[in-house]
Amino acid sequence: MVYNRIKHILPCFHFNGRFVSVEELTSGNINSTYHLTYKNGDHTIQYTLQHINRFVFKQPEKVMENIELVTAHLYGDLLRNGEDPTRRVLELIPTLNGNSLLVDEAGDYWRAYKFIDNATPYNSVIKPRHFLEAGRAFGEFQRRLSTFPAERLNETIPDFHNTTRRFYAFVAAIADDRVGRVEGLDDEIEFFFDRRKMMNEIVRRLKTGELPLRVTHNDTKINNVLIDDITDKALCVIDLDTVMPGSSLYDYGDAIRFGASTAAEDEEDTSKISLDMEKFTLFTEGFLAETNGFLTENELKLLPLGIKVITCELAMRFLTDYIDGDRYFKVKSPTHNLVRAHAQMKLLEDIEAKEDEMYRILNNLIGR
Repeated sequence: MVYNRIKHILPCFHFNGRFVSVEELTSGNINSTYHLTYKNGDHTIQYTLQHINRFVFKQPEKVMENIELVTAHLYGDLLRNGEDPTRRVLELIPTLNGNSLLVDEAGDYWRAYKFIDNATPYNSVIKPRHFLEAGRAFGEFQRRLSTFPAERLNETIPDFHNTTRRFYAFVAAIADDRVGRVEGLDDEIEFFFDRRKMMNEIVRRLKTGELPLRVTHNDTKINNVLIDDITDKALCVIDLDTVMPGSSLYDYGDAIRFGASTAAEDEEDTSKISLDMEKFTLFTEGFLAETNGFLTENELKLLPLGIKVITCELAMRFLTDYIDGDRYFKVKSPTHNLVRAHAQMKLLEDIEAKEDEMYRILNNLIGR
C-alpha cells in the first residue's frame, strides 16, 4: 500500500490540515513522486512529496541548494517586474526543523512542494499551442536566470552533458560487458563511434568560450512545464533537480528531441519515428520570443546542433545503461533501454536528414 511507504514521513513536514489521500505518480524515470491531499476544514490543500534517487543524485543537499537558489531568484525576478509569482514558481514546503530536505532513519532523502492545481504536465503535445507555450516557458526560464551567476550552482550530476566523458563511459561499459549484453550490438556501437566528433562540439565550444555558460534546466521535456487548464498558457517550469551550469543549446535541443518526435521515447516500431517540423517551428518560435534578446549570435545559429547532440547523447546513454545492466533508468522489461536507444537513433537519423530545413526555419524566425 502506498500510504505505508510514506506514513513515517508525513508528520515531518509542515503540511497544513488533516491527511486525506495519496496517489503515486509514475511518469518520472528517476525519483518516486506522491500527490498528497489534505483537508483543513472545507479547504482542500494539495502537496507533492518526493523520494530522491540516491543512485542518480549522490549529494541531495547540493541538489536542494541549487533549487533553493533558483526558485528564490525566479520568485524575486517576478516580483521586481510587477508580476504575481503565485503558481509561477515551485514553492518548497519546509520540514519541522525548517529545512528543505528530510533524511529519514533509513538514510533516505525526501522533499515536498506545494502542489500547483488546475494545471497539467502533458507527456506529449496534445494541442499545438502547448508546445509553443513550452518554448516560451523554457525560454523565459533562461531569460529570468540570465542575470544569475551560473558558477554559483553546484554540478549535481558531474559531467551530465559532457558528451566526451559520456562517450568514454560508453566505451568502458562495452569493455566491461558486466551482464553479457554486448554480443550482437556491433551496428549500434558503430553508430556512436561514427558520431563521436559531433557529440563533442558543444563541450568544445564551452571550453573555448565560443558559447557562454548559462543556468540550464537540463531536462526540458514538455511534461516539465505546467500548462494552465483554463488558459492553455504555460505557468511554471518544474523538476529542477538537474538545474546546473551548462549551455542554452542543451535545453533547446532536449525540448525539441522529446516534444517534436512523432512517437514515444520508447516506441518499438521505429518506422513511426521522425521529427515533426511543425512542432519544431512552434517550439522554436516560442523559445526565440523569450531568448532572442539575450542569446548570443553563436548560440542562436547553433541551436540545431543542440538537437543533434542531445538526441545522440541520450541514445548512447540508453545503450550504455542497457549494456551496464539497467542501473540508471527505470525499465519495464530487460530490453527497455535497448528499445529506447533504437528509438533515439532513428530520431537522430531523421534530424540529420532535416538539418538544412531546420536552419532555414530558424533563420527566418530570427529575422522577424
